[in-house]
Amino acid sequence: MSGQDPIIRLENVTKAFDRQVVLDSVSLAIEPGKTTVVIGPSGCGKSVLLKHIIGLLKPDSGKVFFEGHEISAMGEKELVPVRRQVGFLFQGSALFDSMTVAENICFPLTESQDGWSSEDRRRRCAAVLRLVGLDGAQEKYPEELSGGEKKRVALARAIALNPKVILYDEPTTGLDPIRADLISELILRLRSALGNTAVVVTHDMHTTRKIADRIVMLYQGHFIADMTVDDLDHVGNDIVARFVQGRASDQELAQLRTGRLEGRPNAPGTQ
Repeated sequence: MSGQDPIIRLENVTKAFDRQVVLDSVSLAIEPGKTTVVIGPSGCGKSVLLKHIIGLLKPDSGKVFFEGHEISAMGEKELVPVRRQVGFLFQGSALFDSMTVAENICFPLTESQDGWSSEDRRRRCAAVLRLVGLDGAQEKYPEELSGGEKKRVALARAIALNPKVILYDEPTTGLDPIRADLISELILRLRSALGNTAVVVTHDMHTTRKIADRIVMLYQGHFIADMTVDDLDHVGNDIVARFVQGRASDQELAQLRTGRLEGRPNAPGTQ
């Protein structure tokens, strides 16, 4: 940390669903203007962490702060001005199928009740689409877009209100390597153009290496690593090292070797 006050802070946050503890007294401070990447295996609670940052989930215990204000204690009405400062790129893009690209992007502008005129909305829509390289797609519907284009439209919608923070939930999932790299480039471009803070949840190590200022790893409810890109190739923790390298453990490989696959049973009446 550089000494700046964190824009987001989690203090001893615990969250469980039924008897499964997903976050176990985790603490994290997010520095403004930087890109923090949260890595970890599927199902480890990375998306749950993001939802706490924006107030979509409340911790069972612990506190969440945004710019020094405890949002974990706020009601829905109090959270509205906070959420206007946070853009969220959902894993599945979450575009409205019945709306055009322009209508999807203008949705948060209309809902904000900040007095955006129709002309203001049109200009803002064109501006954010230019940032993601899709100006001219305003009248298309989501079904006419490729997976990568949907991600870019969803990203344009996420930045429509010029948020201070953008949360990215698995931004490259489901994309081929080239389209995934394009999204990584956009994340870098938006931080440069808008100066925002980014929190990126991913298990894509190529993206992580490209965009991260800081990398933290979530595993079994705890943060087990806090590092930079330069640290990735010199990790002492075996769990972290295997994740970074995409390498199964000896125990996992042994289980595969000892497993048996039964052959096809004989058809009735055969020997």
